Amino acid sequence: MVYLTTVFNIRSITATNLINVFHGTCNFGTLAGAFLSDTYFGRYKILGAASISSFLGMLVLTLTAAVKMLHPPHCVDALCVGPTPCQMAFLLTGFTFLIIGASGIRPCNLAFGVDQFNPHTESGQQGIASFFNWYYFTFTFALMVSLTIIIYVQANINWVIGLAIPTFFMFISCILFFVGAKIYVIVQPDGSPLTSIFQVLVATIKKRKLAVPNDPSHSLFNHVSTKSINAKLPYNNQLKCLNKAAIITPNDNINPDGSSQNQWALCSVQQIEEVKCVIKTIPILIAFIIYNASLTNMQIYTAFQALQSDRRLKHSSFQIPAASYSVFQMLALTIWIPIYDRLIVPCLRKITNKRQGISPLQRIGVGIGIAIFTMLVAAIIETKRRDMVHSKQALGFERGKGVISSMPGYWLVIQMVVAGISEGFAMIGFGEFFYKQFPENTKSLAGSFFCCGFAMSSYLSSFLISIIHKTTREGGSRNWLTQNLNEAKLDYFYYLCMGLEVLSFIYYLMVAKWYKYKGSEDETTDYPLEDMTATHKHIV
Repeated sequence: MVYLTTVFNIRSITATNLINVFHGTCNFGTLAGAFLSDTYFGRYKILGAASISSFLGMLVLTLTAAVKMLHPPHCVDALCVGPTPCQMAFLLTGFTFLIIGASGIRPCNLAFGVDQFNPHTESGQQGIASFFNWYYFTFTFALMVSLTIIIYVQANINWVIGLAIPTFFMFISCILFFVGAKIYVIVQPDGSPLTSIFQVLVATIKKRKLAVPNDPSHSLFNHVSTKSINAKLPYNNQLKCLNKAAIITPNDNINPDGSSQNQWALCSVQQIEEVKCVIKTIPILIAFIIYNASLTNMQIYTAFQALQSDRRLKHSSFQIPAASYSVFQMLALTIWIPIYDRLIVPCLRKITNKRQGISPLQRIGVGIGIAIFTMLVAAIIETKRRDMVHSKQALGFERGKGVISSMPGYWLVIQMVVAGISEGFAMIGFGEFFYKQFPENTKSLAGSFFCCGFAMSSYLSSFLISIIHKTTREGGSRNWLTQNLNEAKLDYFYYLCMGLEVLSFIYYLMVAKWYKYKGSEDETTDYPLEDMTATHKHIV
């Protein structure tokens, strides 16, 4: 945002829309990356190509700052010249490379890492359970470095150096990735998972008037391909209507090897159960969207709260940048994950007899419960900040920010820390859940589901802010989200978000109660890591 508005002289509203489109396209582009990975090329090739594309995108952005011809001249007084069409085209070329890179890396990154563990050994199973925690630990730590050191260099030293540093790291990343090529476990693609989903839906529609037999386990078509990398799944009655796709009729023909000649008319029970695995995760995805939307709103407005709080360090004139308060949430997450993985999980393992301590669904539930408390804390702190202004405890005016409350900014750290602990449960739980519950040949698609959830929660967050802003402004009452927070009712908005989290929690409890883990016939059975079979069947 700062680079686009200060270096490229793009209007803030245009820059905001450009960035929103960029982020949304990156997240939804993961569907294409997952499809190409699971269907044609495999995760290794997609990750390699995407890494190179990301490096090229960063290189193009660095060149826009380093070469004077590639960006408009600096503003002189009030005179600002915008970018030329060629300059804008070159900038968007860099964005395009970054979108291609994100579309390939985000859905395949986590899945490729888990592919390196052998699920048939005790150490491999423990490694898988621990890998999710350490993956988010390193991801969050890297993001903290970006939001502190890298941004400081970009804003206070030099944009060329500030952009060249991550470009150099991306180059090193590409080298390290390809150096390890000979030792990787590479799972080969197993055909289009999306085609299989559509086949089941089409066959179900064609046979919608048929009734599922009383003894479906013996009377339905139940061919299992020996070439499939997916684990064999037992029959279950959830989403029973889809089982009609496996009813054999006189018009259905069977190949000599036992497979269906027309999978658009006759699907196997195994194929149907695999599709059920994907469809059953959608209610959990909805819970994730609602959960993340509220936290996203809090992260946005914490920066505005910080702008109208006393951000000075004690006995110092140095002020903590308002945007840097999000680092405290990440710091809490990076500290919490090792504590949880090394201290809490072993204790829970003794109590529950589960390798990961608690199941992914239980972990998500704890995270959503903490999110409710997070919004309550945020609302109370905002009330305190605004009351100190109205009780004459203010530091005076700052240009464009209104009256600065005398409330120390470290109070805002509390809500960010609680939010970080919530993410330590829920975010990692969601990621682990989607990966484990999707069939083995759709692991990249599972990663794209997670990314699409982020995109949709951002859209929901923007929609919610727009509705509240318009409703409270036109209703004749004080605008809850006016730019000057001293005249707003941001605490009311936080209470509203807390209410949404409560509804989300109730909804989540219902869908989690209904949900049956992949491969289990009992809904109370935790997902057994021992059932993660066939992942290493097709290995080069």
